[in-house]
Amino acid sequence: MSAKRADRVATAVLTLAALSLIIILAWFLLYVLVRGLPVLNWQFLTSPPRELEAGGGVGPQLFNSFYLLFLSLLFSLPVGLGTGIYLAEYARPSRLTDLVRLSVESLATVPSIVLGLFGMIIFVNFFGLGFTILGGALTLALLNLPLLVRVTEEALRAVPQSYREASLALGATQWQTIRRVVIPAALPGILTGITLTAGRALGETAVLIYTAGTSASRSLFNFDLFNSGETLAVHLWYVRAEGLVPDAARIADGAAALLIIAVLFFNLFLGVPTRLLHRRLTGGQSR
Repeated sequence: MSAKRADRVATAVLTLAALSLIIILAWFLLYVLVRGLPVLNWQFLTSPPRELEAGGGVGPQLFNSFYLLFLSLLFSLPVGLGTGIYLAEYARPSRLTDLVRLSVESLATVPSIVLGLFGMIIFVNFFGLGFTILGGALTLALLNLPLLVRVTEEALRAVPQSYREASLALGATQWQTIRRVVIPAALPGILTGITLTAGRALGETAVLIYTAGTSASRSLFNFDLFNSGETLAVHLWYVRAEGLVPDAARIADGAAALLIIAVLFFNLFLGVPTRLLHRRLTGGQSR
């Protein structure tokens, strides 16, 4: 086979693979949204669920999903971003660096259900927190850490070395260079990684079943960290697995569509502010 023909075949195969992925994703999204969108209304989004009667909603679960997401990012972002900056900008080959990288890789390969059991043993039982939002957020933060560290390190390493050299040549310290030059240049990649982490955490179930529990407050907004915190994804699993309500299929369809919309919001629509922020930062540097 000639080189040109081989190139055409490879191009066709790769294009077909990409189109197949798009078709599978589109079919999945259409299937979920067509079944779930008719269920979504104000009553469904704001009312609490019912145990034995039809007509319940997912208001507390929806609030708990975002509340737990916010708390988990609050706990994991400082550690994840700080570790990524250390590995990309400060770390030199040493046993400590090898240990940090090994820890990150090991944590990334742990199944989420194992992290859930770990959180139950440590936070629920050992510290006596019980099934609470705080215990769920702390365990979910462990799930976020490896991705945050990797994304931050890769985004910082992608910044050209000439940026650092120019800043240091002008008399800036290493920290000033990192804070004012490297991080702004890497910010779009870091924010993209944060949105991916948020989307993954928003749909997590195994971690939260064992730590935040499968029940929620009856009030729509409850900020008590020591309340149980059933999320939308956990409620979806519970309704289909153990729910006794007669309209379990309807609730599951609505919850699935709501989850898809939330994840799409994080993964797609937050990209626009990210690009605008990047332009503003780079424009400020050029002036």
